[in-house]
Amino acid sequence: MSPGSVSTTTSTTGGSYLSDVPLGLPDAILGIAEAFGKCEDPNKVNVCVGAYRDENGKPWILPSVREAEREMLKSDSGVNKEYAPIVGNPSFVRKALEFAYGEEIVEERSIAGAATLSGTGACRIGGAFLSKFLAPGTKIYLPNPTWGNHVAIFKEAGLEVERYRYYSLETNGLDFDHMKLDLLAAPTGSVVLLHACAHNPTGCDPTHEQWAEISTLCQERQLHVFFDCAYQGFASGNSEQDAWAIRKFVQDGGHASLMLAQSFAKNFGLYGERCGTLSILTDSDEEKERVMSQLKLIIRPMYSSPPIHGAHIVNTVLSSPLLSKQYQQECAHMANRIDTMRTKLVQSLKEANSTHDWSHITNQIGMFAYTGMNSDMCQTLTDQYHIFLTKDGRVSLAGLNENNIQYVANAIHKVTDGKPITTIV
Repeated sequence: MSPGSVSTTTSTTGGSYLSDVPLGLPDAILGIAEAFGKCEDPNKVNVCVGAYRDENGKPWILPSVREAEREMLKSDSGVNKEYAPIVGNPSFVRKALEFAYGEEIVEERSIAGAATLSGTGACRIGGAFLSKFLAPGTKIYLPNPTWGNHVAIFKEAGLEVERYRYYSLETNGLDFDHMKLDLLAAPTGSVVLLHACAHNPTGCDPTHEQWAEISTLCQERQLHVFFDCAYQGFASGNSEQDAWAIRKFVQDGGHASLMLAQSFAKNFGLYGERCGTLSILTDSDEEKERVMSQLKLIIRPMYSSPPIHGAHIVNTVLSSPLLSKQYQQECAHMANRIDTMRTKLVQSLKEANSTHDWSHITNQIGMFAYTGMNSDMCQTLTDQYHIFLTKDGRVSLAGLNENNIQYVANAIHKVTDGKPITTIV
């Protein structure tokens, strides 16, 4: 039977067509988290899943989020459980866009914006929009490496996925020269996906000067820019600083169709609320209206309308000067704890007598440390020391605390001692 065709008969064994459905591969990250849950070793450590944990290894609900929920419960302002519009609550979308672009840009430019199912939904809707309106066969260039879900999202959306070099295994740092070469070689009209801050999984971000070069290059090659912003505020502890690249590209001009996927999972701790936006820079209010009409046509048959609770929380926080200030302080607290663990991990590796240069870890930013360990080292960490992580050597620093960090450092030293943590390509 050819791919995509429909069988009109049952299987030869007498069952339904379901008997021929193959078993799908488990999700790599969620599968590791499930294995961690089943592990009974008292020293087990989960440095796999990208979700914040406090100093005691527990999930943390931001106090500003709790206060926003209390205000919503006692409010007479119309917060209810009715369906949201197809593109979400306009007040939330406006506040979300101001958070990313800044109030001045949102006031001056025509930006089409829609609430989405977090950043994943934003990427999926954005991919569907690009697939629908760009020329058939248009390629989207993703960094290598990138967030594991990106490839599947954009393939499912109908785009042809290509990769550009981003990380150097020789230096454990940004491979900027090869990144530029690959983007220069991309066909005119291609889409390029950029991580706005705290690149996942490497934690290696371009400098401001490098971002300026990338902006110019994308303009000269007429590439469509798609920013994915999952860590604004969580990266540096300063949401304004983390939005620098997005605002730079807008201010440079020449990025008329710039697209932004925005998530409030990490920076607001709203993982399960599925709260985010997709926005597209347009040239006029008339163009914005046409783009919005097409976003509605994509969203309506897919999930009809977005969840509302997380959007109400974000809107309540960002609409209140007092709560907004409190939130910024809490976001900085999360970022500072992660940064402390980053520094402490390198110190602990030295105390474990590791002779490797681990400075690339302290040079990185965001939730993860991209260690340079290979898959065999990672497997040994899991099999012998019950430390659960992805096979690319990515360590979620949120899973570290004062109670387990030396244990993790000692184990990393044991699996890397006398072996390279860089690769000569």
